Amino acid sequence: MVAAIVLAAGAGRRMETDVPKQFLTIGGEPVITKTLRVFENCDLVDAVLLVTKEEYIDYCRSEIVGKSGLGKVTDVIPGGKERWQSVQNALAFCGKRYGFREVSPWTEDGNNVLIHDGARPFVTEDILSRAVQEVRRCGAAAVGVHAKDTVKIADEDGFILKTPDRRSVWQIQTPQAFSYSLICAANRAVMETCGMDGVTDDAMIVEKSGFARVKLVEGAYSNRKLTTPEDLVGLEK
Repeated sequence: MVAAIVLAAGAGRRMETDVPKQFLTIGGEPVITKTLRVFENCDLVDAVLLVTKEEYIDYCRSEIVGKSGLGKVTDVIPGGKERWQSVQNALAFCGKRYGFREVSPWTEDGNNVLIHDGARPFVTEDILSRAVQEVRRCGAAAVGVHAKDTVKIADEDGFILKTPDRRSVWQIQTPQAFSYSLICAANRAVMETCGMDGVTDDAMIVEKSGFARVKLVEGAYSNRKLTTPEDLVGLEK
C-alpha cells in the first residue's frame, strides 16, 4: 500500500498574508486542493492523509475534502509545532488507520509513504509515479532537480571554502518516499541520538540514521514550493 502524507500545518509567515499559504487561491481553488487533487488522480497512491493545524481540521474536512470530492483523503489530523512532529504524528496514525507495521529498517513489507509539502501544488502524477517506483526498488527516494547555478560552500565568516561540481548538486523537493518501517525507525533513531535540530527534510533523517541511502528522483523546476510573495508572481489568483 502507498499512503501519501500531505503536510499543511505550517503558519506560512514568510508569505506575509493573513491566510496561511496552503489556503490561498490559485486558479479559482485553494492551493491545498490543487495539491491533493494530483494525489487523488494518481493510480499508484491508495490513500491520502492530510495534516493541518487543529483549528483548520473542520474547515479542511468540509471546505477542502468534502466540497472537492477527494475520496482518497481518508482523514484530516492535527500536526505538531514543527514539521518533523507533524510527520511523526502522521506516521503513527498510518499504523492505526491503515494497519502499517514497523518491522525493521531493512525489511520491506510493501507499505510505503509519500511525504509532501501541501504548499507545493505543481507536483505532477509523473513525478509521483517515479517516486513510487523508486521507493519500491530502494526503500528511500527524494525528488529533486539539478542545480542550475554554481553553488559555493562558505565558512562561518562568509568566505568561500570550495565550489562543488554542479553536476553533483541537487535542489531537493517533495514528495519524498520511504518504506514505512525505514522512516519510522530512522525518526526514532535520530531522536534518541542527536535530536532533530537542523533537520530540514525527511531524507536528512534517513541520512543521519545510517539505515539506508536515499535515491534521487528527477522532479521538475516547476514543482516549486510557495513560500514568499515572489512565488505568487504570475499565478492566476
